[in-house]
Amino acid sequence: MKHVISVLMENEPGALSRVVGLFSARGYNIESLTVAPTEDPTLSRLTVVTIGSDDIVEQITKHLNRLIDVVKLVNFDDGAHIERELLLIKVRATGKEREEIKRMADIFRGHIIDVTYKSYTIELTGTQCKIQAFIDGLDRSSILETVRTGVSGIGRGERILKV
Repeated sequence: MKHVISVLMENEPGALSRVVGLFSARGYNIESLTVAPTEDPTLSRLTVVTIGSDDIVEQITKHLNRLIDVVKLVNFDDGAHIERELLLIKVRATGKEREEIKRMADIFRGHIIDVTYKSYTIELTGTQCKIQAFIDGLDRSSILETVRTGVSGIGRGERILKV
């Protein structure tokens, strides 16, 4: 089962390394990892997606809470939340393919952010399922390059992760 954990941690050298080391030392896989400073420049917010049973995720959160750099964390499985991922994808677009790819980008509410004679670069945000559905809808041979950010998540309503 997929689990999304958001961690508020000190924005210090080595903090991310310690979190990732915790996962690798215990044989837990990280599906995606997103980290950036928050509105407070002394703190970073890390969103990690992992696959495992509830027991494994409980162990992960206990170990994370013991790390000195971790200020607070929330497991988004415990309540309503919003997830988004960003995709930048460069696709071959020549001849009649150009209109089809443009139409598909419009259907998925993507934006063509760069155009050349032979290619389009498309920006798309959404859930992992939406991103994957867009990729699956393209002809594999037309995909030149993909970049995905991984999941970013935030609690719905009044639920916040703040010190």
